[in-house]
Amino acid sequence: MNREEEIKIWVNGYLKENFQLEPASADASFRRYFRVIKGNQAYILMDAPPKKESIQPFLDIANRLTDAQVNAPKIYAFDIELGVILMHDFGPRTYLEAISKDNATKLYEDAANTLICIQKKIDTKKMYHYDENKLHEEMNLFIDWYLIKYKNIALTKTDMSTLEQFFKFIAKKVSFQPQVFVHRDFHSRNLMFLTDTKLNPGILDFQDALIGPITYDMVSLLKDAYVEWDEEFIIDQCVRYWQKAKKENLPIQNDFSEFYEDFELMGVQRHLKILGIFSRLSIRDEKNQYLKDIPLVEKYLWNTIARYKELFPLRNLLGKLIVK
Repeated sequence: MNREEEIKIWVNGYLKENFQLEPASADASFRRYFRVIKGNQAYILMDAPPKKESIQPFLDIANRLTDAQVNAPKIYAFDIELGVILMHDFGPRTYLEAISKDNATKLYEDAANTLICIQKKIDTKKMYHYDENKLHEEMNLFIDWYLIKYKNIALTKTDMSTLEQFFKFIAKKVSFQPQVFVHRDFHSRNLMFLTDTKLNPGILDFQDALIGPITYDMVSLLKDAYVEWDEEFIIDQCVRYWQKAKKENLPIQNDFSEFYEDFELMGVQRHLKILGIFSRLSIRDEKNQYLKDIPLVEKYLWNTIARYKELFPLRNLLGKLIVK
């Protein structure tokens, strides 16, 4: 019996007969998603092979989000040993598909309000920290997969030392930021656009959440690998978020200039990681669709490291290694 047959038998145990199972989406991990339709009711089924990853973190964070009255999908049934979850279907439209210049301000305001609710209300007891080691480890993907395997660059010992010191600097710098619940992938493909706009957005893909820097999720949202906004819009959205966060007494930077510089530095860490991940997805996992998103992430990185003097070591090194 193959895995899909096992899943159908499990779904049948909950919904009984007369349902349809069709592919909904896949993501950058080993997870797959199916839309389960029975009559007028639709569900989403997550398929996460237990030998690859556990569904327990997803269930844990889903419960925390629900307890905080955040719009996460309702869980109807699950089986940890099989690695499946049957949950509420938010529908087919992501923020990426729904957003336009006309509605962007409103949709991002809704997303920022949800983020503030998450940061203020979620119980973070027994959650792991996004510590310096983890931050540094993620940036190493940039060396291994982006520079060496994707760009085919031969790094010298001096190059490696420069990168190592820079990664240590960034990891230490961002780890000093105020700490809150961090979704870690709070972007347009994981935010669902809902028919009832008062409920926007529906939140997905939160299983990797940690306690970490307060700017992280705003970087994910506004310096999104899949959609580009001009700097004026990004700054405006940051100001709006920062003002609301202060009013809600979140542990946020006292001055906006300090917040925005921290936001930029956090972006450097995230963009280095993403360039490594997208390169790995193509080279190792044959998911070449992510290659088209690399230029925008490169643009974010280059623009930031050219702006701040303390980031010039990376700017100078990449300027030498990569011919633009």
